[in-house]
Amino acid sequence: MGGTEGERAEAWLTPADAEGALPLSVEAGWNQTLDDWRFMLSDGEGIGLRDGTGRWIATAIALPLAPDLAWLCMVLVAKDQRRRGIGTRLLGKCIDHVRARGAAAGLDATELGRPVYIPLGFRDLYTISRWRLPEAALRPDGEIGTVRAARLSDMEAIAAFDEARSSMRRRVVLHHLFRSAPQQALMVESGGRLLGYALGRPGRTAVQVGPVVADDEEVALALVARARPGTAMLIDVPDRHRRLARWLENQGAVRERGFTRMVLGPVPPGLDDPSRLFALAGPELG
Repeated sequence: MGGTEGERAEAWLTPADAEGALPLSVEAGWNQTLDDWRFMLSDGEGIGLRDGTGRWIATAIALPLAPDLAWLCMVLVAKDQRRRGIGTRLLGKCIDHVRARGAAAGLDATELGRPVYIPLGFRDLYTISRWRLPEAALRPDGEIGTVRAARLSDMEAIAAFDEARSSMRRRVVLHHLFRSAPQQALMVESGGRLLGYALGRPGRTAVQVGPVVADDEEVALALVARARPGTAMLIDVPDRHRRLARWLENQGAVRERGFTRMVLGPVPPGLDDPSRLFALAGPELG
């Protein structure tokens, strides 16, 4: 066990703390890498709790995704410190920080975490399923427009396309994903018009495919079918996209877990509509 309550010290996290915080997500079986932690602690604001030995035993991060929206993520508590209210306390400090700047707080709750958030005032927006494909080598499903590799010079157009359809202003997140895995960056064009894009990133246990944002499901299928990471793959799909889910099952995907997208405060316009959001960036990145 760690130190006593009096020996513990809360502190705001910095990117230099990423290596010390990483064991929390590893212990929980989550997919984040050290690079993910460094990015979130660089672009977001995180708070953590150390025990008397200096070990990080709990964290919570608020990641800005728009002027009126922050994403709460990496709410983690070491197994030997759980059920003491530590995670809820750190989460509350992040919520206070978000409210102080007049923004809503969003998150993707696990099936076990959702009952914790409801008493805090969070409301459900929609449900999501995480699909895992072992050794993903997908089969294309038809030809829609022109699917090509996205380049760095395409990222501003992709960010503008994303903002109009996701209700998030996450240029920094999208650029992080492109830098992490440029080989996973794809886009669909027709007549010189952007119809959809897909990004991805390496993970500790599997490649995460997403976000996938498109004007219709045919385009999304074309993008996901060409992701082909060549290793295990995770993709988080809103449950309303039944055709994509059936297609993934036909490829051998297994539903690993569920999430519920939730919000505290005024819902930014469009955030509750996943009709053109076919895969998340991951529950930690929106």
